[in-house]
Amino acid sequence: MSDSENDNSDERTAGDKHVPLHERRRPWWHWQRLTGSRPRLAVTMGVIGVVAGALLGGAGVAWQAEAGPFADDRACWGAFGRDDAAALFEGKTGGKADVKSSEVPITSDRTGAEGSSGQCLLTSDGSRITVQAHQLDTRFGGAGDQWADEFLSARLTPLGGGLLGMASDTRAWLAVPDGCIGRPRDADVNGGPTVIDVATGWTIYDDEVGTEARDRLARAVVRLVNHYMTEKGCTGTIADPTGRMPEPPRFLDERKDAMCGVKGLPVPRGYGRDSLGRTLVTRGAGPVRTCDRRVLFHHPELRLMTVEDPRLAMLYERLSRDGAKDPVKAGDQDGYGFVRDDMGMFQAECQTGPVTFLIRADSGRRSADIRTLLPRFVAAEADRIGCGPLHITVPAKG
Repeated sequence: MSDSENDNSDERTAGDKHVPLHERRRPWWHWQRLTGSRPRLAVTMGVIGVVAGALLGGAGVAWQAEAGPFADDRACWGAFGRDDAAALFEGKTGGKADVKSSEVPITSDRTGAEGSSGQCLLTSDGSRITVQAHQLDTRFGGAGDQWADEFLSARLTPLGGGLLGMASDTRAWLAVPDGCIGRPRDADVNGGPTVIDVATGWTIYDDEVGTEARDRLARAVVRLVNHYMTEKGCTGTIADPTGRMPEPPRFLDERKDAMCGVKGLPVPRGYGRDSLGRTLVTRGAGPVRTCDRRVLFHHPELRLMTVEDPRLAMLYERLSRDGAKDPVKAGDQDGYGFVRDDMGMFQAECQTGPVTFLIRADSGRRSADIRTLLPRFVAAEADRIGCGPLHITVPAKG
C-alpha cells in the first residue's frame, strides 16, 4: 500500500451515565491499561489445529533453536517469526533470545461497533514487550486518556509519508488505513482509528531517543499492520518508513519569550529551568506536535499539544464540548473549548478538519497560567499550521 493509499485508508457502570465526563474520568496520571479484548474459543480440527488453538488461547511458547514442534511457530497473530521476536529484544536479526509469547486473538464484537481488539505479550529474560490492537476511544484521548499520554508524547517521531503513526525507542504505533480496514463500519466515519501499538516498558526521559531502537519498533508496527491487513484480505502493503523519518527529538533550550519553541509564548514564573527542566518537543511534520516540560516518572509537569490530524483530533471532540463548566469563547464557526484548573482545550474547525489545541498540568496549582497561556498558544499554533487567524477568549475564574 502506498503512502497516498494510507490516507484513504465503557468501562462504564450504570451509575456513570449521568455523571459529567470530566468528573468520572480518572486522573491523567492513572495509567490503568484498557485492552477491551474479548477472548474467543478456537474451534479446530486435527492435531495441528489443536496445537494452534492452545497457542491462541494464551499458552506460552518458547522460541529456541531446535525447540521441537514449536520451532517454526510465529507470534503476535502470526506476524513475527523467531528471529523477528529475538531481534526486538536483542537489537539484531538471528538472535538467540529465549522468547515466550502469549496472546489474545484479534476479534470484534458481533456488530463490529467497537472495532477489533487483541493483545500479544512477548517476554524474554525478565523483559517484556506488549502489543495491542484496538480502536481508539473517542470519549477522551484514545483510552481514558492513558493512550494519548504514552503514545503522543514528545519522545515519539512521526513515521512520515502520510502514515498515521509515530515511534520512539520504547513505543510505536500505527493506524490501520481506513480503506483496509481501519474502521469497524463504513458508517462510522466519526469513530477513532484502529491502531496497533508496541510498548517495551519504562521510558527514561533524561536520555535522548536511540535511533536504532526507534527504527526497530517502527518496522515492527509496520509488519504488524501489514499482517493484519493481509488477514483482512487486503493486497497492498506499507513500506518500511525508517528511511524517511526525521531525526529523533532533542532537548530544547527555551527562550523566555518562546515557551516550547512557540514564538510569543512567555514562560510563566515557576516554570524555569532546573535539574528537571529540560524540554522535549516533537520533531518533524506529523499528526501531533507535543511539548513535554519537566518530566518526572513518565509525567510532564506541563504538556502543550497540537493534534493536527483530524483522525486523532476527533478523540477530543466530545470533551471539547462538555469537559468543564468554563467554556472558551470564540467565533461562531471557529470551534469549542474549555478551561479548568488542570487543563485548557480548544477544538478548532480548520480547512483540513478538526484540530485540537491542548494544555495540561500535573495538578490544579497553575490554573492562572493555563488561562494565560491558552489564547496565545492557540493563536500561534493556528498560524503555524495555516488555520489562523484564530482568537479565543478565556473566562475569568469565578
